[in-house]
Amino acid sequence: MAYPTDQRISAVRRFNRFYTRQIGLLQEGLLRSPFSLTEVRVLYELANLADVSATALCDGLGLDAGYLSRILRRFEKNGLILRSASKSDARRNVLALTPKGRKVFAPLDRNSSAEVARMLGHLTEPEQKALRSAMACIEHVLGEKPETSKPYILRDPRPGDMGWVVQRHGTLYFEEWGYDSCFEALVAEIVGKFVRAFDAQRERCWIAEREGEILGCVFLVKVSKTVSKLRLLLVEPSARGLGLGKRLVDECVAFARTSGYRKIVLWTQSELVAARHIYQKAGFSIAGEERHSSWGRGELVSEIWEMKL
Repeated sequence: MAYPTDQRISAVRRFNRFYTRQIGLLQEGLLRSPFSLTEVRVLYELANLADVSATALCDGLGLDAGYLSRILRRFEKNGLILRSASKSDARRNVLALTPKGRKVFAPLDRNSSAEVARMLGHLTEPEQKALRSAMACIEHVLGEKPETSKPYILRDPRPGDMGWVVQRHGTLYFEEWGYDSCFEALVAEIVGKFVRAFDAQRERCWIAEREGEILGCVFLVKVSKTVSKLRLLLVEPSARGLGLGKRLVDECVAFARTSGYRKIVLWTQSELVAARHIYQKAGFSIAGEERHSSWGRGELVSEIWEMKL
């Protein structure tokens, strides 16, 4: 585990200050209401969860039990919530919003959506997609890692998989980064060349799959006798947090070593933060960069990364 530097600590604190101002957390009442942020979060949970107990709210929101108890007593006194015995377990009390509580919460929910819509309305389509991806990256890095009892497998590609690679790259990079169909065409060219000139001794494609669902892919292709290239790393959003991206990159590195390559290179974009983090952790380093305008996104910065084996 890396020890955080003073500069990194300051950067996180600076972002926290910026974000709290951006979404209005410093206002006395959130969303121009008499409620605090915590109180609105409690109302939100009660509006969207059924058969929820005070203990479950404590655990889900990470609140002190005494603090939550005071909020719930105030809500109950104002007729916003109702306590009753659980239908599934009469020994357990559950909470629910009353009709008055739902009436109070409805404008808060609408105003919250409107505030976000106004903030996003000042951004271009690519900026909105970049923001969404950056938030997903923060959530992935700081959030709890999902656990699954259903393991995935890595396998060789089968007929139809190459079409999936092209389609999913086109869809995900459009949804998350705003890349247009020219990017999908580039992926199709890479895939087509791999299939037509495939060298079974020195090239590989790995498809990650779980219970028949494809979760990701990566390619290692031959550049020369001593140089290989990692291409088309992709992990489905539903599989992020499982360590799959790292596993796919590790497979490429291991195969390159056993195949006698002396170096692996790859080409990526500076804004693809999650992928760059995986490459750096694996031992790659940046060897060069270039500004370009591609895929309907205006100016981008491409990067060449390499690893000597």
